[in-house]
Formats: sequence, C-alpha cells, structure tokens
Amino acid sequence: MTMTHPVRLPSVPSARRRWTVLAVCCLSMFLVGLDTTVVNVGLPAIGRGLQIGTHGLEWTVDAYTLVLASLLISSGALADRFGRRRVFRCGLLVFGAASLLCALAPSAGALIAARAVQGVGASMLSPVALAIVVNAMPDPRERARAIGVWASVFGLSMAAGPVTGGVLVEHFGWRSLFWINVPVVVAALVLTAVFVPESRARQARRLDVPGQALLMAVIGISVGVLIEGPRVGWTPLPMLGAYAAVAVAAAGFVWVESRRPEPLIDPGLFRRPAFSSAVLGAVVVFVALNVTLLLNTFYLQHARGWSALSAGAATLPMAVGATVCAPLSGHLVGRLGARPPLVLGGGFITAGGLCLVGLDRDTGVPLLMLAHLLIGIGFGFANAPITNTAVSGLPAHRAGVAGAITSTARQFGSAVGIAVAGGLVAQTGPEALAHASRPGWVLVAACGLSLLLVARAAQPGRSRGLRAAPPGAPAAPAAPVRATSG
Repeated sequence: MTMTHPVRLPSVPSARRRWTVLAVCCLSMFLVGLDTTVVNVGLPAIGRGLQIGTHGLEWTVDAYTLVLASLLISSGALADRFGRRRVFRCGLLVFGAASLLCALAPSAGALIAARAVQGVGASMLSPVALAIVVNAMPDPRERARAIGVWASVFGLSMAAGPVTGGVLVEHFGWRSLFWINVPVVVAALVLTAVFVPESRARQARRLDVPGQALLMAVIGISVGVLIEGPRVGWTPLPMLGAYAAVAVAAAGFVWVESRRPEPLIDPGLFRRPAFSSAVLGAVVVFVALNVTLLLNTFYLQHARGWSALSAGAATLPMAVGATVCAPLSGHLVGRLGARPPLVLGGGFITAGGLCLVGLDRDTGVPLLMLAHLLIGIGFGFANAPITNTAVSGLPAHRAGVAGAITSTARQFGSAVGIAVAGGLVAQTGPEALAHASRPGWVLVAACGLSLLLVARAAQPGRSRGLRAAPPGAPAAPAAPVRATSG
C-alpha cells in the first residue's frame, strides 16, 4: 500500500519581500554589468602600468565576456537543478575572489587569466538573478515591471561603467577598478542570505557537456579571429584553419543539440520568430554599446588627450539616457508589448551612430554628448522588451535557461563589439584615429537599423507573460508567441 501525502505549497511572498528580492538581485547584476564596461576607460592606464598594447588590452576585456558568454546557459541549468540561491552565492564568492586577483595582478597574463575567472563567477549571477526575480513575481504585469527595473539597473551599470571607471582611475589608479567589487560582493552575500529564498526547477535538466564544449569553441574561436585578424592578417594559414574550426564547431553544435533529449540550446526555439528576434536584438544592441564605449575611450584619451576622468564623464549622457528610459520601457512593454520600445530603441541608436560617421579630431563636444545621449536612450528602451520577449517565450520553470540565452547573446555581442572596435584602431596612431573609427560609427547605426527589423517580429500585443506555477506544482506550458508581419 502506497502512502500519499498532500503537497504543501509555499505561500507567495509579500509585495515588500518580492521587491526586496529584486533589489538584492539588482545589486549583484550591477556588478556584472559594471565589470563589462568599467575596465574600458581604464585601458590606457592598464596598458601603461603592465606594458600592454592595444591587442593585449582587447583580450583583457574579452577574456571576461567570452567566458561569461560561454558558461551562462550551463550556469542557468545548474541553478535550476541545485538551487538558484546556492549557485548565486557561489557566483558571488568566485567573482569576489577573482576581483582580488585582478587587483593584485603582476602581469598582463595574470590579469587576463583573473578576468577569465571573473567571467566564471559572473556567469552564475546573470541568468540566476533573472530566474530568482521571475520566480518571485507570479503576476505577469508585476513581472514585466520588475524586468523593466532589472533591465534599468543592468543598463545603468553598463552605461555608467566608464564614468565610474574614470573617477576610480583618476583618483585611485587602475587597480581600484577591481578593489571596488569586494565590499559590494560582501554586502550582496549578506543580503542574499537574509532575503532571497531558495528555488529550483521542478524538473531540472541534465548538463550538456558536449554542447557546452562546442559552444565555447564557437564563441571563443570566432571572437579570437576578430581580435587577431587585424594583427596577423586575414589570409594566413592559421587564420584559414580558424575559419574552418568555427564552421566545424558550429555545424557540430547544431547536429549534437538537435539530437539530445535535453540540449543546452534547443534549436527548435529559433524557429519561433519572437524568440529569435530577442536573441538577435540582444546581440546587435550590445555590439553597438561596446563599439561606442571602446571607440570613445581611445578617441578621447589617445586622439584628443583627455584624462580618464574626462573621457568617462563624456559618457554621462549615455548613462542618464539609459537610466531614465529603461523603466519607461518596462512600463511600455507591460501596456503595449515589445514592439513600440524596440522601435524607439532602434531609432535612437541609429540616430546616435549617424551623428559621428564624420568624426574628426575637432568634432565639437556638444555633438559627442548628443550622440552618447541618443545611444543611451536607445539602449534603455531596447533592454526590457528583449528580455521580456525571451522569458515569455519559454516555460516559467525554465526561467534560468531563458535568461541565460539572452544574456549569452548580450555578452557575445559585447565581445564582438570590443573585437571589432579594437581592430579598427589597433594599428592607428593618434592623428588618424578619428578617421579610422568612422566605420565603427556606421556599424552602430547599422545595429540600430537591425533593431528596427527585429521589432517587426516582436510580439505586438500587451505583455501577457507566463503564469508561473507555484513552487512544487506542475509548471504551466509556454504561452504561444505570435509573430506578425505588420
């Protein structure tokens, strides 16, 4: 005779506790976003301190973003299986320890290696934070607003990175870019232990080791080609071998994933136009952002001789635009759906890039400020609809994976943007740097136009979200995602 016991479902947390959980997750997400961009403005100082050229500086930035992009999805799956709070706290510990190693790095190689370890820790924060937020917000409208706040904080951290970095480098040296993480990590660990509840997926997936290895190969080799190409040329035999390796790894990834019962990334998801558009939108937005930030750093500090503090302050309009418009974007997503804020985001990014396609050494500061403001506004409007579209396209119990896929796309876009921008100016002297950077601004405008195309596939109606099942209860199926051509 089998004994059965009724399952006692936990009650939904109070509104105050739900928004406290959001605040704690946002604090940690601020770290992840900040470390993606805060180093940019300090690159000249790091280069002088450790005797690193532009080529090595690209790896200093991309070592973090490449590892982060490669491991995000597996970290999301680990969190769904072993507990989101547990993995989140582990990520904080790894991130904090790696920050100490970065601050103490005696050489370029040590710094690049420590940045890679930072990426490992950060991969346990980004998707897990979003999964915790989604799990804590069962109401679709409240969830849309929460995602808007989450996107706002993440966007603020990305856009405010150069400003923060400029202040730190100017007054405390480049190593302070990493020391600053330590007290924030300690505070986040304490707050997580007190306020964040444990949660996990009812049916967690198995780890996909072959898929993970192939994904790392695709991302790492493709970005490595973009970084090394300007230095060694595009046609030598090693580069041709790298192109073949990317093609083989990509084909192998699709083949393996289409045959696994629990793939790292289900290829079938990309047959849904709304989901595919969210992933593509995440890539192009972060390509545009990182091209803007890196070109700004080298142009202002190398071509015009500005200090790190002045170069960071020049991006302040971008931070303001992103901060103000991201919550507004979340509100628009909840009321009107993803398409209107995506159109606004694409339009503003396009306008910002076009402002600087004729950049020279004497371009007026007001035009620079205007371009940064427009790009920041576009970035603020774009983040929330991209995230909400991706999360709404998967079942609620797969929230960790949903957040990880879009976060992977963001970080891949960041790595590509850094590689492309660095390649444009790596072999250029201060006198020709402004002219050499012009194709980068054309690329920023093209990313904005691409976002307008992405908006066509976005869900046109009001955000309905997914009705999250109570913890321990069977998860609701994914809400259908409609795509229209209008």
